[in-house]
Amino acid sequence: MITVHLRYEIDADKIAEFREYGERWIRLVNRLGGVHHGYFLPSEGDSDEAFALFTFPSLADYEQYRLAAADDPECIEAYEFAVETKCIRRYERRFLSPVFD
Repeated sequence: MITVHLRYEIDADKIAEFREYGERWIRLVNRLGGVHHGYFLPSEGDSDEAFALFTFPSLADYEQYRLAAADDPECIEAYEFAVETKCIRRYERRFLSPVFD
């Protein structure tokens, strides 16, 4: 199992746009074989930092998702939404191995 952790630097004046972006990707990741654990938006503290977590059964499954997403019209539209609104300044991606009970 592999969990993808995304750290976003967002435009603090465009949290509503980033929320819409996140809502789109939650559905898309789930549709394309992953399990999305949600987006985490600023509440207290830094107002320009957000996070997301989603899991795939393996790194190979994640790579398959990336290939599928590159050609999926809804994924392309979600990406273009972020570009057009400029709600994301930059992001970092990490791959983690979860430990559960």
